[in-house]
Amino acid sequence: MRRIVALLGTVLLLLSPSVRAAEPVDMLLVLAADVSRSVTEPKFRLQREGAAAAITHPDVVRAITSGPHRRIAICFVEWASANMQNVVIDWTVIGDGASARRFGDRLIETPRSFAGSTSISAAIDFAVRQFERAPFDSDRRVIDVSGDGNNIAGRLVSDARDDAVSKNITINALVILTPIEEAFRPEHTNPPGGLEKYFQDNVIGGPGAFTIVAENHGAFGRSMTKKLIQEIAGLPRSRIAAAD
Repeated sequence: MRRIVALLGTVLLLLSPSVRAAEPVDMLLVLAADVSRSVTEPKFRLQREGAAAAITHPDVVRAITSGPHRRIAICFVEWASANMQNVVIDWTVIGDGASARRFGDRLIETPRSFAGSTSISAAIDFAVRQFERAPFDSDRRVIDVSGDGNNIAGRLVSDARDDAVSKNITINALVILTPIEEAFRPEHTNPPGGLEKYFQDNVIGGPGAFTIVAENHGAFGRSMTKKLIQEIAGLPRSRIAAAD
């Protein structure tokens, strides 16, 4: 009998993650960062460093550990043109300050994936596929899209959004504004009605979907911190002032 039990244990260890029961977490979160050509190298560094600082912020860690399972799983991807998406950090459990710092350190150390055009729709489609292979399980599945321009490649972004929402995925957005005097393609970074309205009308969707604005790339980290707190803990904006 002992041999049978030992053999069963060995078989379970050898099973692939897709066969074993998925580990429960409070949230599956894909962070999808724009690295198109409008994101210059200095802006890229501000984005990466800001994302790392946000994930390790004490208020974000506190939000992460406030759920029933006291942990979430994050997958960080970068995107540009319709054929340019890359998993920078694959699905990783964040459940305390130490694991958050390890995640942040990897973000700082990993080189930029590429630069290209802007396909938010392909980024959403790519993010959806990451949920399908996640080795973790949660009823809450969220795509966090950050970008500084509208969709100019790939299929209609509203179609990609609708397909994701139909799979019970929520899409939120961090909208990075570009001063008009700094815009090399104003129709892209400063569309009619403003970039935030564009994201609200075409990109975000699902229960409680929202946008947060970064006035520029220098404000990315502060805005991402607020956004993560609201996303993870489900707090209204009036209760996230502590992250300033």
